[in-house]
Amino acid sequence: MDGQRTSGGSGREYQRVSDELRLRMTDGTYPEQSFLPSQRYLVKEFGVSRDTVQRALRDLTDEGWIESRQGSGSRVIRSQRIQSTATKATRSRRGTTLDPLISEAFERPEVTLDVYTLTSESLDAHIRLQVERIRRGSIAPQRIALRMLLPDETQLLPYPRIKGDQEDPRPRERLRAITRRHTESLVHLLNDLKTEGRVPSVDVQVQHAPLTPAFKLYLLNGVEALHGMYVVEERPMALDDGEVVTALDVIGLGATLTHQVKDADPNSPGSVFVESMQAWFDSVWKLLAQ
Repeated sequence: MDGQRTSGGSGREYQRVSDELRLRMTDGTYPEQSFLPSQRYLVKEFGVSRDTVQRALRDLTDEGWIESRQGSGSRVIRSQRIQSTATKATRSRRGTTLDPLISEAFERPEVTLDVYTLTSESLDAHIRLQVERIRRGSIAPQRIALRMLLPDETQLLPYPRIKGDQEDPRPRERLRAITRRHTESLVHLLNDLKTEGRVPSVDVQVQHAPLTPAFKLYLLNGVEALHGMYVVEERPMALDDGEVVTALDVIGLGATLTHQVKDADPNSPGSVFVESMQAWFDSVWKLLAQ
């Protein structure tokens, strides 16, 4: 508990460490079944205390990214699963994570991305990867348009909550803080591309809808849809004051995403699915969200 209080009060340095490790697991730097660097190495690399690294690793363990064992280190045990129903074999279909699909979408001259999700945490990590590619000159989109739908911050969500005590506001406050931090991050990242003259047109819009997300949805360039149901799990959760509680929560990483592609046949399953999901998103965006 002492270590948790120390790291929790040190400017949220543990979040900086966990964010970077998530990014590396997302982009394949640390693939599934591989081991993270030792705690001693991470302390030196990030310039933080051992308590801070341990808090970051606890968060990643709680979220299902890694498994830590005494004397064995931390092993990556989970990644986003993609189940594609597309009939054409593409580089995207061969990817086992969301990253290849997002990467391919950003290789177009015009990038449109509509996202409905519980938090912006995963999207922030993927956007960071694409911003790095743009700054390296690997890709050069001329227009990026992002619309993101998040839950209304004033509504009482059924998760996350402490098991047996749904009135305790701390898990929901933690969720809102995470969402705000990552939303601000990705908005700044994309707008900076325009300021720096790297992307001529950038349009980022975020709205909140009075809905409880039962699924996450990515619509890529109007022709691809990634859809996955959230699964409620019982898991330990470290709150900002250092207390560890048993929570009922959903983890986006655990949602298997179904990949559908719109093709030349308007009546094909992929075309119908993409069109229906786009129509649903547009209706909520225009009529319910603020």
